[in-house]
Amino acid sequence: MKIDKNTVIGLLLMVAVMFGFMWYQGTTAQKRQAQQLAQAQTDAIAQQKSDSIRNIEEEKQARKVQEQLSDSASTLFQARQKNEGQTVIENELLKLTISNKGGQICRAELKDKSYKNQEGGQVVLFDGESNFNLLFDGKEENITTENLYFSPKSAGKNAVTMSLPVASGNIEIDYSLMPNSYIVKMDIRANGLSGFFSTKTNSFDIEWCEKMRQQEKGFDFENRYSTITWRTTDDDTDELSSAGADKEEDDFDDNMEWVAFKTQFFSQILIADKDFAPDEFSQKQFKRDAKTGYLKEYKAKMSTGFDPSGKQATALKMYLGPNKFSTLRENEKMMGDGRDLDLQSIVYLGWPLIKYINRFFMLYLFDWMTGWGINMGLVLILLTLIIKCTVYPLMRKSYLSSARMRVLKPKVDEIARKYPKQEDAMQKQQETMQLYSQYGVSPMGGCLPMLIQMPIWIALFNFIPNAIELRGQSFLWADDLSTYDDVINWGTHVWGIGDHLSLFCVLWCLSTVGNTWITMRQQRDTMTGEQAQQMKMMQWMSYIMPLIFFFSFNDYSSGLNLYYFFSGLLSILMMWFLRKTTDDGKLLAQLEKRYQERKASGSGVKKASSMMGRLQAMAEKQQEMLRQQQEEQQRRQQKR
Repeated sequence: MKIDKNTVIGLLLMVAVMFGFMWYQGTTAQKRQAQQLAQAQTDAIAQQKSDSIRNIEEEKQARKVQEQLSDSASTLFQARQKNEGQTVIENELLKLTISNKGGQICRAELKDKSYKNQEGGQVVLFDGESNFNLLFDGKEENITTENLYFSPKSAGKNAVTMSLPVASGNIEIDYSLMPNSYIVKMDIRANGLSGFFSTKTNSFDIEWCEKMRQQEKGFDFENRYSTITWRTTDDDTDELSSAGADKEEDDFDDNMEWVAFKTQFFSQILIADKDFAPDEFSQKQFKRDAKTGYLKEYKAKMSTGFDPSGKQATALKMYLGPNKFSTLRENEKMMGDGRDLDLQSIVYLGWPLIKYINRFFMLYLFDWMTGWGINMGLVLILLTLIIKCTVYPLMRKSYLSSARMRVLKPKVDEIARKYPKQEDAMQKQQETMQLYSQYGVSPMGGCLPMLIQMPIWIALFNFIPNAIELRGQSFLWADDLSTYDDVINWGTHVWGIGDHLSLFCVLWCLSTVGNTWITMRQQRDTMTGEQAQQMKMMQWMSYIMPLIFFFSFNDYSSGLNLYYFFSGLLSILMMWFLRKTTDDGKLLAQLEKRYQERKASGSGVKKASSMMGRLQAMAEKQQEMLRQQQEEQQRRQQKR
């Protein structure tokens, strides 16, 4: 049978359609099967999560029931029952709020009207930022007071007893404020708990943490004087670096009598009757830009003695008040325990020599003048006048020494012309020293009197920023002499200068430029040859110092800048007065007369024991060494 072409094409199309349909059906079935498998997996995962969450909730519920059952049998069950509440005690100077939670002081306010915060209210040292946690080790269960609730007992105006129920006994903290003082007593004792503690228990731990509030306007300046400070049993006061540097147990050599959380003008000082064994001190500095209202966060961990039988209480005291030298000394006397705690050492007065100048001179002078009741700016000006009058004889001696060298300069120039060659420098120096010796002039006479004044300059640098009497006191355009006077304030911190311009600092720098110009001119008039050339090269370096002072002191106390400015101004006036009252002709005549007298008596050259004698001996020795070297070189050249 013959099959035509159309039949073949039709059969092929039918076969293609059939296979295509079968392929499509298979693909669709596979997709459907994959979707069903994915859905099954998703449902399984969801069911697994649901079962897991149900199991977790059941476990949490079971754990909670278990904790409740176990807690009900705990010796601290009653102490864990929420019992919020606060008790206020106060005296003439302090108002303290004591919280039931932790049985600790949660707020401390100074009632003295002379201590105001930046908004004009009373200074609050802390309000909820402090945590004073006591840790007791028991045989079977430990006590951590920060999460337990005390109950107040025997509450009065200036005293309260906080009681923590423990088993059949309790732990009590007796708080009592001493009259007219910044001291609060804290007596800690255990009652009826001899079986709770181990027979080896003889101490408890203290964890003290606090965020220190910014009380002053200058963040950086206040930070510089804020740190953890302590007093060791070896009568040594030490502190953490204000920039950090934590300390751990191995870093401490001795136990401590007291530990202080200090800011520039206020402190909380914890004092132990049985000393503290330090464990760890640390501090964290907050960033200025954060504007949290805090300077640093302090943490201190230590331990102290404890009698678990309750026969003797652990006596602690805490000073909550200003860093005022006289106030600290008076409050220490009020405690009456006979110990020399030296609480006033928390007021930093400088290195040992500087400290003694401030402690036994500046403090008494400053307290005497502040007792007059005048403006503190005037007190600083009068203080500057008294100091300048005290050092005026030294300043006059220094000036006259330079003036004598100035009138002898023509004779020194003749010696310089006599020895123009470089190899004759030693001979020139020797004859110059001999000239000064013959006329009774010492080149060092102008330097030593000025160096003697440096300790006073440094003493005031340490004294004024720590004088709380300046806090909040205004003078001229400065509204607070204890911090910077921001006559111009642009509100944005700029590296190196801050966010303001201090006018007193600018005036001080200008007075420093004036004094530098006068000093350079005075020294230039006494020098010749290479010395004069070197002086010209050094001048620009001297003029850079006021610029450095500006960037360093722009955020310093305006009272300190006021002192430096007025001191510099007085120095300019005194130098002008000395220059006007010094007749160079008469001075030269006096020197010539002295020269003739010394020549006639045969004492034209000073003894070797004097400064000029030693200088001249050194010059002669150097000249002899140079002569020997030249002769040695000549012999070597002749041999060649």
